[in-house]
Amino acid sequence: MPDLNFQVEGVEPQKFAAEPLLLFKLRVSEALNNGSAPTSVHTVALRCQVRIEPGRRTYQAAERERLLGLFGAPERWGQTLKPMLWSHVSVVVPSFEGEVVVDLPIPCSFDFSLAATRYFSALDGGDLTLGFLFSGTIFFATEEGDLQVRPIAWDKEASFRLPASTWRELMDVFHPNTAWLSIRRDVFDRLDRYKTEQGMPTWERALERLLATAEEATTP
Repeated sequence: MPDLNFQVEGVEPQKFAAEPLLLFKLRVSEALNNGSAPTSVHTVALRCQVRIEPGRRTYQAAERERLLGLFGAPERWGQTLKPMLWSHVSVVVPSFEGEVVVDLPIPCSFDFSLAATRYFSALDGGDLTLGFLFSGTIFFATEEGDLQVRPIAWDKEASFRLPASTWRELMDVFHPNTAWLSIRRDVFDRLDRYKTEQGMPTWERALERLLATAEEATTP
């Protein structure tokens, strides 16, 4: 039975896509002992859970302020900076012997109701650590040519340090100088009615008017 290892070696944006997409370069290799011949792997139905590990980096003062909504006050971060889910992805690894490099595509949402988007957007620079947890099924041939099916070992994982600038540059391409916010429909209806009644041409103008009114009300 082949013992597969996984290593994330790099990342690049998908240049032509309908949505923001990062392609992680994943090396899949068989662990060989004592010069044994590699197994003929027909395919691997690979599943991967990708997690953000916020506790494995330091933060500047401005970043800590932006992250208050996610993790609370910095003095509590020892308890609140826990790994959080970013994505579940699947990929079919083609046939190989020894090792192969495949693209692991991860869609990148710009919806600020999602914790991952809020986290990425709060970072000014540096790297952030991602954890990759693998599972799935290996289809391979024995030395006699028989087809066998085995699960991937439960403890297979990898880590990768993603530059924060990579995510930000990708968002600047697909959403230049904009942000997406998901709100309840009834709240949207109220905002739409206000915009129409005030004769405002854009959502930005409506929100700017509301913010200005709130600031005036709170100014001593």
